[in-house]
This record gives sequence, structure tokens and C-alpha cells, in this order.
Amino acid sequence: MQSQKQFYSHIVDTSTITLSLGEMDLTKEERVHLISLAEGNLHHAIVDAVLSELSEEDKKEFLLHLHSNEHGKIWDLLNNKVKNIEDKIKKAAEDLKKELHQDIEEARKKQK
Repeated sequence: MQSQKQFYSHIVDTSTITLSLGEMDLTKEERVHLISLAEGNLHHAIVDAVLSELSEEDKKEFLLHLHSNEHGKIWDLLNNKVKNIEDKIKKAAEDLKKELHQDIEEARKKQK
């Protein structure tokens, strides 16, 4: 399953989630669905973290660039408006990935 490249793809790695789900006893469809859900949750967590750093006017500009998938313009805006934005994105992603790994581990224990 190839997911759409996001503006943060170069700094957020989701392969550990995919690998953990791969170790579970799931059908291909279930695995694809869960990976899609995890990536969607990650996307929302990152967008939420970014929006919480921006003014109302900058939020509108960010969402326009996000909607048109203009990664260069997104990074120009974020780097000009938010100090350490890459670190903030990484932290939002890591926090959610830690939660997802805990959920996967609990589900794996229930499968046994």
C-alpha cells in the first residue's frame, strides 16, 4: 500500500507501525485498513499541532497550501512563522506513534 506523500513525510517515519501490524494475525485487508487509520490519525495529530502554532490568518494560508499539496509553500510558511516547527511535528508524531504501538501490543496480547 503506497500512501500519499505528506508535507512531513521526510521527517516522520511510519514504518515501525506498519511492521508491528505485520506481525499480527490479520488479513491483508485488515492490515491495510489499520495502516490507513494509523496514517490518518498521524496526519490529524500533525496538522493539529501545526495549527495550534499559527495565527488565524496563517492557519488559512496553511490549509490552502495543504489542500493544494504545495509542500514548498507549506514549509516556507511554517519556517517563517513557527520556531522549531520540525521538532514540534516530530514530537506530535512520536507521541501518537508511542500510543499506537501500545495499542498494537495490547491487541497482540489479546490475540494469543
